[in-house]
Amino acid sequence: MQLTETTVQKNYVYRGKIISVRSDDALLPDGSPCKRELIEHSGGAAVLYVEDGKLLLVKQFRYAYGEVIYEIPAGKLEKGEDPKQAALRELEEEAGVCATEAELLFVLYPTPGYTNEKIYIYKAENGVKKTAHPDDGEFIAAEWIALSEAERMLKNGVLRDAKTIVALQAYLLNK
Repeated sequence: MQLTETTVQKNYVYRGKIISVRSDDALLPDGSPCKRELIEHSGGAAVLYVEDGKLLLVKQFRYAYGEVIYEIPAGKLEKGEDPKQAALRELEEEAGVCATEAELLFVLYPTPGYTNEKIYIYKAENGVKKTAHPDDGEFIAAEWIALSEAERMLKNGVLRDAKTIVALQAYLLNK
């Protein structure tokens, strides 16, 4: 059975610094015309870092939700940037941990219904603690949380960020 849709025309509605919005003309698998609205995003990289039974999380105010949430260190990919290097960069910038190696756990499609964003999620170990140096305008607090507490936070709905939830669940399943 044919499931692939075909793009006829990409119609940009907005081009921004972080996202672009399109309202495309497309064809369904049976050839019928349709509209597809989507958000283009360069993607992101995130890193799950566990040391001595503790998970490294960062807290950050997220304007879209109007609240401070816990997340694993992460950031958007610059054009052409290697996702692993981006993940390691974010770990150092946001949490002050310098790791030289990271293992790709998986690529997450956070919202496939309306965005092409991909988040590359890595696991890193054996880092050296340094001083965090977030980007200008980025206000972040790093916290080390016992894995048992992180698991409680997961079960109790304290952790709400999708990439963090998925990364922690994968880690807990494989430990």
